[in-house]
Amino acid sequence: MKNIWTLVLITFLLSCKENHSSKFRISESNIIIHPDRYNVGFLIMDGVYNTELTAPFDIFQHTIFRDSIKAMNTFLIAKTKDIVTSFEGIRIIPDFSYRESFPKIDILVVPSAEHHLDTDLEDNELISFIQSVDKDAQYVTSHCDGAFLLAKAGLLNKVTSTTFPSDIEKYKEMFPSLSVQDSVLFVHDGKYITSAGGAKSFEASLYLTEVLYGSEIAKRLAKGLVIDWDLSTVNHLVIE
Repeated sequence: MKNIWTLVLITFLLSCKENHSSKFRISESNIIIHPDRYNVGFLIMDGVYNTELTAPFDIFQHTIFRDSIKAMNTFLIAKTKDIVTSFEGIRIIPDFSYRESFPKIDILVVPSAEHHLDTDLEDNELISFIQSVDKDAQYVTSHCDGAFLLAKAGLLNKVTSTTFPSDIEKYKEMFPSLSVQDSVLFVHDGKYITSAGGAKSFEASLYLTEVLYGSEIAKRLAKGLVIDWDLSTVNHLVIE
């Protein structure tokens, strides 16, 4: 009997070790995609910065609490469904993998991540995903260094864009043919909205809601998050 319990204990310990050492993976998303809403996909990966993800997610997810508008389905998409760890250490479970099936994306949000200036730019699968979504997306947005991925994908060649203030010179150096604005919080040119990022990701996201729903809805969304919103006071550039 003692030997049997010893075997059970060893099996349990080995199982625990295996579970803790491997990356957790979910088999399928539990998110509900409502057909009468905008589909907003947030592209995430290891090293994603918290604010550039959570600021637009907060704004867009709260549209479901506003009446008489076409609200937003908000979901996270990554290369796989493995847990993503943000730069600050938050562990996040993606809803969809872009290697598998996922909903059509009407609005793509590209938050900044730790390696957007180096190794992520060499990830051909990642860049191809962005290019494919862009073909049918109504809006493509970036925050902070997310603009580097859009530029690498060739999406910003004919528009004006911006990025994180401290990385403007690097941005110009890496993509010398781009038209770059370096003195605004965000730029809207065509279907592309690029922002300086950080806490100003809230402003760029509220701006898109104002474009889609009007100023009153944008102000109500802002009020729900205790943000004073007045577009006329925000330093931005819109290319007509």
